[in-house]
Amino acid sequence: MTNWKEKIVDKLPYGPGFLFVDRIKELSEDTISGEYTFTGEEFFYKHHFPDRPITPGVILLECMAQIGLVCLGLYLEREQELEDHTHVLFTDTQVNFRQVVPRGTTVKVEAKKVYYRMGKLKVNASMWNKKGERIASGSLAGMIQKRKG
Repeated sequence: MTNWKEKIVDKLPYGPGFLFVDRIKELSEDTISGEYTFTGEEFFYKHHFPDRPITPGVILLECMAQIGLVCLGLYLEREQELEDHTHVLFTDTQVNFRQVVPRGTTVKVEAKKVYYRMGKLKVNASMWNKKGERIASGSLAGMIQKRKG
């Protein structure tokens, strides 16, 4: 039996400095959850509020999208060959932020599929800290596309 959790993380099209997925914990046709730890060594902390480094909202959004949209989208496409040139284009988002994320924080992202049709995926996603406090929530959408050549 294929371990889709590991296979999908291995297929993510991001380099080590921009990969915000440590592990996928749960995965099904309709839901996904995964984690990432912002260690404090990431490139953006040096210049984002240097006296009190916090994780930029755009990076939190990227983490939510990588786990909740891209990983789930690749799983839904698993009947197709997961080629190295398959990617998910981010098309729409509406997210509310409730908490800041200091370095050293482990976050959990949970997403539930709203729809998946004709290569377009929309999810409702939330991000939580280890204390169970909601950091952010909203909807994310994207399209699965295979690059030519």
